[in-house]
Amino acid sequence: MPPGASSSPERPFQLIRLAVASDIHYAGPIEQARGEDVDVRRIPNFFQREVLRLWRYLFWMRHPLANNALLTTFLVQARQQGCTHAVVNGDYAADTASMGLSDVGTRESARLCLEQLRAAFGSRLRLVLGDHELGKLSFFGHYGGLRLESWHRARQEFCLEPVWLWDLGAYRLVGVTSTLLALPVFQRDLLPNERSEWERLRHEHLTQVAQIFAETGAGQRLILFCHDPTALPFLATLPEVQAQLARLELTVIGHLHSPLILWKSRLLSGMPRLCRFGISVERMSTALQQARIWHNFRVRLCPSLAGIQLERGGGWVLLELDPSGQSPCHWHLFPLRRPREKARVGQAHVAGLQFPDSPGSSANKLV
Repeated sequence: MPPGASSSPERPFQLIRLAVASDIHYAGPIEQARGEDVDVRRIPNFFQREVLRLWRYLFWMRHPLANNALLTTFLVQARQQGCTHAVVNGDYAADTASMGLSDVGTRESARLCLEQLRAAFGSRLRLVLGDHELGKLSFFGHYGGLRLESWHRARQEFCLEPVWLWDLGAYRLVGVTSTLLALPVFQRDLLPNERSEWERLRHEHLTQVAQIFAETGAGQRLILFCHDPTALPFLATLPEVQAQLARLELTVIGHLHSPLILWKSRLLSGMPRLCRFGISVERMSTALQQARIWHNFRVRLCPSLAGIQLERGGGWVLLELDPSGQSPCHWHLFPLRRPREKARVGQAHVAGLQFPDSPGSSANKLV
């Protein structure tokens, strides 16, 4: 059995209310002190600086470090909706250094975020690794990247599993690490002396994912959690995954932040790779070359809590699961509005917030 957590089946016919969130991007004191324009200030080229500034101001996120309060809102709303289980689909910290958990500020932000999630849901919480945990090159590639230190801290210090399995009655939930699966796309993000170890980790990850899919029974319904859809074409190359696609009810992705981005991605699927407009555009266009494959995975996007600037808000999802397997899952989106832009959000803590039958024991907290 591949490493990961598995639970005993739930009582028959009792609907499971599962909260799903993604891309929380919590910013602790260290990241707040760096300033919300820290990424812009690190770009030496004036034209590139202004392009990124306009992209963020008009379209992406004008105040990326001012949304901590949305984590509290999500947890309160999920409790009000009777959610007893949760999956968070990656990107817990703002990661202003683009170095993942190897950066002290990202570690602090991730710790503050995960402590609140674990206190609220306890043992009925599963966490997916996103690119903000492992690092990646910045928008134009001037700094940042994947670091093995981030990987080891994610595993050892933060207890994040790269692949996990969660059986809830007839439902089999599977979490994977998109950065490992899509590693060929991230070659420029790797340090030369770490490349071989990353390749070994990817091979190990593919083997574990293939084993989970191969061991899925005929009567089980599959739900896949994958942060970045760039990984899906690589998953589709595994025969074990191909054999189970008809049984795959849903693939929950994050990373794109907004249904608008997902719609544009589908519209641009098959486009050529663009290599002269910065590392982020190159990565996105590489992913879009094979975006038609996403359809086979029945992709649904869980937006970021804050959404994008253009839409003024994001949201979270309530999944209702019938553990008997007699009815399909039901997807309910709960929109969230960002705080007013003139207000600067401080640290939002929800100490003691707990959910029914999910005690936040000390064993679930980071040390």
